[in-house]
Order: sequence, then C-alpha cells, then structure tokens
Amino acid sequence: MGVEITLADRPVPQDAVDDLVATVERAAYTSQGHIDADDIGKIVLDGLRDIDEVGYLRFASVYKEFQRASDFEREAASLDGESVKPD
Repeated sequence: MGVEITLADRPVPQDAVDDLVATVERAAYTSQGHIDADDIGKIVLDGLRDIDEVGYLRFASVYKEFQRASDFEREAASLDGESVKPD
C-alpha cells in the first residue's frame, strides 16, 4: 500500500508527505542503493505515526498483516501509549 493511498482523504499537508518520501529516499541513498522492503516499511510507519494516526493504522494493517479487529485495537492502543496484550 502506497503512502498516497494510505493518506487518501486525510487532512495531511503535501509537504509532510514529501518529507516522508524524502526520508525513505535518504535511507536508500545512505544504504548505497540496497534497502530491504521491511526497512522501508518501518521508515514509513515511523513517519506516518507522526503525520496521521489513521494513515498509520491503514498502512500498519497491511504491513503487519492484521487478521482481527483486536490487531487494530492493539495498534491503536500503542499509539496512545497504552499496553494491550496480544491475542
């Protein structure tokens, strides 16, 4: 799932999206062109956490392969700093 799809219909300034993309590009550049998809996913998640919680949850649901509503609950609780036991 791409960042733009993740943030569709969300009130996120384009410069915030551009900054996130630039962060991914810098990571790829500093890794000398070889960066794992998993690493890119983590960078995107970290950026989305700061930009937009709904976008973060959308991306996390695909990246972390959510299977149940409890997966969303656990991840949402982590955004609020709460501790929720996994199933």
